[in-house]
Amino acid sequence: MVQRTGAGRTLFIAFNYTFLIALAVLCLLPLVHVLAVSFSSSAAAMGGMVKLWPVQFTTSAYEFALQKPEFLTALFVTVKRVFLGTAISMFLTVLSAYPLAKEKTKFRWRTVYAWLFVLTMLFHGGLIPWYMTIKSLGMLNSIWALVLPGAVPVFNVILLLNFYRGLPKELEESAFMDGAGHWTTLWRIYVPLSTPALATIGLFTIVGHWNSWFDGLILMNSPEHYPLQSYLRTIIVGQDLTMLTSTDLSLLNELSERTVKTSQIFLGALPIILVYPFLQRFFIKGIVMGSVKG
Repeated sequence: MVQRTGAGRTLFIAFNYTFLIALAVLCLLPLVHVLAVSFSSSAAAMGGMVKLWPVQFTTSAYEFALQKPEFLTALFVTVKRVFLGTAISMFLTVLSAYPLAKEKTKFRWRTVYAWLFVLTMLFHGGLIPWYMTIKSLGMLNSIWALVLPGAVPVFNVILLLNFYRGLPKELEESAFMDGAGHWTTLWRIYVPLSTPALATIGLFTIVGHWNSWFDGLILMNSPEHYPLQSYLRTIIVGQDLTMLTSTDLSLLNELSERTVKTSQIFLGALPIILVYPFLQRFFIKGIVMGSVKG
């Protein structure tokens, strides 16, 4: 295949790079501004003096959050939720997507089960039945209330089953000819080949668990069981001062609402920023290369 190298091609490449760089800068500027405000003094932040660099550098907003034992407890709850929730969700997603990806000749009731999954995306029982179900199962005020109710994200199941359908059928047929069963085929062929798809839905799951705050407020009866986002929302957004000591109140008076909120935003986004580079390489990696037997 011969590629054209004329002036039009060169102009297109230059425009493409310029556009993508400008788009990346536009995406990064809000994050840089938030970071600058979080490290600026209260007067500079409230006066609108902060742009892309901290003014009167201070770490008071982060000290306010990180010095609290409740913050560390909430952080531990969130980390435990992310690890448990992601592991359980990924396991159940793989087990659900594999049979749903089969043809009707191999799984007769595939369409029925697929529609049952889709209906759960279109219709919801409501907040009160959802709460009463979790309460009747005895999961209130426990980590399982944050993990199990959303353990099977249907959207992720649909993404993964469509990925499985795109894999060559010869892989499965050759495995069956060698004596492998469905369980061996799933974990030794399908799962290794679906690393890019699993990395994508894994990132979705991690972000969802890390950013979730509403279920923590509803399902946790005591603040020591709050996940991080629920704790920060209660202190900063909800202005619930019952969890603060007199020292905390005096420090909060020295800070501005803007600096505290921006530090909260950055602390909430930091783990995802650190995790994403390790998962990005799977998004552009080849999937099946030379795996089909001749």
